[in-house]
Amino acid sequence: MTQKAFEKILLEAVDEALASLGDSARQAIYFHLENRFAVERTEIPKRIEDFADGLDKIFGVGAQFLEILIMKQLYQKTGQPLEWNRSKELIFAEYVAAAKRSFLRERKSS
Repeated sequence: MTQKAFEKILLEAVDEALASLGDSARQAIYFHLENRFAVERTEIPKRIEDFADGLDKIFGVGAQFLEILIMKQLYQKTGQPLEWNRSKELIFAEYVAAAKRSFLRERKSS
C-alpha cells in the first residue's frame, strides 16, 4: 500500500508542476511523452528515468526547471524539505529515489 501511496503522490506532484505551465501545456507534454517516448502518465513512477529523459529531449536545459518544480511539489507532499546542493548536478531520478526511501521509511515507522 505504501508503494502505491508514493506513486500517487509522485503523479500528483508531476501534474501540479506541469500545470504551472498551463493546462494545455501539461496536456501537450503528456501527449509527447506518450507518443514520442512511449511513457504514459500512469507509468511515470515506475519509469522515472525514461520520464526525465523525455523531458530532457523535449525541453533541453529547461527540463531541469520542471524537475525542480516536481521535486518541490513532491517533497512538500511527503513532508520533506527539498535539500539540493546547488554545486552538485541535479539528478532527478536520484532525488525521486531518495524521496521514495524517506516516504516508505516514515510510513513503516508510524
